[in-house]
Amino acid sequence: MTADVTADVTADVNRDGPRGRRHGRPLVRAALGLLTAAVVVLPFAAAWQHDSLRRAVAEQAAPPASGAAADGAADAKAAPAAGAPVVLAYHDVGPDDRSRYTVSAKTFDAQLRALRDAGYRTLSTREFTDFLRDGRTPGPRTVYLTFDDGTHGLWTHADPVLARYGMTAAAYLITGQVGTHRPYYLTWAEVERMARSGRWDFQAHTHLSHERAPVDAAGHERSAFTNRLWRPDEGRVETRDEYRSRIAADLDRTVRDLVDHDLPRPRLFAYPFSERLDETNLGARGADALLAILRERFTATLTNSASRPLPAGPRAAAARQVQRLEVTRDTTPAGLLREMARWAPVAPGDADRPLSHPAHWETTGDTEGVGPGTLTGDSRPPRGTDYVSAAYRPLATADWTTYRLRATVGGLHGTSNGVGITVRAGSEHPVALSVGRNTASLTPSGTDAASDRPTCRLDPSATHRIAVAVTPRQVRVSVDGDPCATVRADGWRSAEGAGGFSLSVRNSGPEQRWPRFASLTVE
Repeated sequence: MTADVTADVTADVNRDGPRGRRHGRPLVRAALGLLTAAVVVLPFAAAWQHDSLRRAVAEQAAPPASGAAADGAADAKAAPAAGAPVVLAYHDVGPDDRSRYTVSAKTFDAQLRALRDAGYRTLSTREFTDFLRDGRTPGPRTVYLTFDDGTHGLWTHADPVLARYGMTAAAYLITGQVGTHRPYYLTWAEVERMARSGRWDFQAHTHLSHERAPVDAAGHERSAFTNRLWRPDEGRVETRDEYRSRIAADLDRTVRDLVDHDLPRPRLFAYPFSERLDETNLGARGADALLAILRERFTATLTNSASRPLPAGPRAAAARQVQRLEVTRDTTPAGLLREMARWAPVAPGDADRPLSHPAHWETTGDTEGVGPGTLTGDSRPPRGTDYVSAAYRPLATADWTTYRLRATVGGLHGTSNGVGITVRAGSEHPVALSVGRNTASLTPSGTDAASDRPTCRLDPSATHRIAVAVTPRQVRVSVDGDPCATVRADGWRSAEGAGGFSLSVRNSGPEQRWPRFASLTVE
């Protein structure tokens, strides 16, 4: 560019002759000086503009007009006043109706209004981690609001609504993206404003590992945080040591980013994409290594997709992982309240006639649309099915440690069918009871050899009465009033074995002879 302009100016001067040349020389020098200055200044101007965008503070949107009480808010007041908080997972708030993860400001306002009207109080991260540490309930109805990624809508749309209701929330930042891809992500200046408001605190969601990347030669992409990545130049997958070094460096950087901006050191970490470790290429050793890295740096981790129910409570605290209830564009205020009520803990004494409440059961096998109707014999499973199981309120019963089940079963026939009761369901130490016409056996988790399964012979009968007593230290079974089998705990904390129960029925014979649970009570 400089050479072309110089040539044009020189040509004009030469056309004017000697006098023009005398007056043209200063003009040439001036033009060259301006060009040199432009070359020097432009990069600095571009850098200044980029930095100003990173430090920009956008104008906040006015909160939406406040409407009437949300549908279902009154009903939610009758929901269990649980001590354990429910953790909600949001992503973005704003007008974008293309993404299911963006909640409109109007809907967000209605959801917070519904929470307020139902008597819920929001928790800060400090209050929530205090609950995980000491188990002291922070109040009768509490909720921990979390937002993943650190999107711009948190400042422009969510913050004014939080201010309206006097509520607090936590933003889980991808710190390497703060100030980039404007206006999608927050700037550090907006983060600092939010922190000063007292309505927000900031936690970890990786530095730059919230992305999908190839994990094999075929180019299949998975979460870069929970998978060993493919190295195309070397034609191989990362080694375990390379993976650990990459993840440790990423987490250390995100912690440093937050602290360097005068924010408290993060206490919690949210998994990118909520990808489960049993669905990655890490393997058991790699997963254990990742958990160790996370536990060195954070009190607990958060996920929306857990391999077993982990609502906030003692069992989640023992696992150092908490399951969240995800909120999307289609989540209505009334639907949110109903779902939160489903997560609220219930005491064993409040489990009134479990078989009479089909909505309280969740199928745990591959068969959809089954529940107590199959367990009680009121309905038949699809042809070709030989096993059906369902768990009773798995989220609400996750922290049960002491309870007794009494059941009467019928329809037992030879060895071709039977019933099952699993207690401490969803814990690290479940115990499964199998009952047939002639025998009953108790199988603790991790038991492979038949000799390690306590078994008792029964008087042959199509009907048996079963009692299962569960405490933190043992599981004791009696059948037809006689002691049958006992499994004792072995050196683990009671929270690690906390959990409710599931039932199953089995029919492996050619005839459609399904056993059934005639009655079930919980004490």
